[in-house]
Amino acid sequence: MPDRPEIVCICGSTRFGDEMSAANRDLTFAGVIVVAPGVFLRAEDHEADELITNEQKATLGALHLRKIDLADRVLVVNPGGYIGESTSREIAYAHATGKPISFTDPV
Repeated sequence: MPDRPEIVCICGSTRFGDEMSAANRDLTFAGVIVVAPGVFLRAEDHEADELITNEQKATLGALHLRKIDLADRVLVVNPGGYIGESTSREIAYAHATGKPISFTDPV
């Protein structure tokens, strides 16, 4: 048995909050430590731009990269194969740091 449980960082568009929550639940029940986005703003929220500043977006993006640093591997939640700009950046970062990456749907 390892000294600690595996740590998985969930990445993906925050529009898939329900799917990320389900992945988080399934991984947690499997004994995995999960780190994931902490703020979910959907694209269809017309007031989303009023809820979060560009500075906050940048801070959250940098924070998520640190979560990737903590993880043993990355799980990309990508229903229908969708990968947006932020998730692409996170995948590139994970790849550059040697983290194994898996996807919930084919890319």
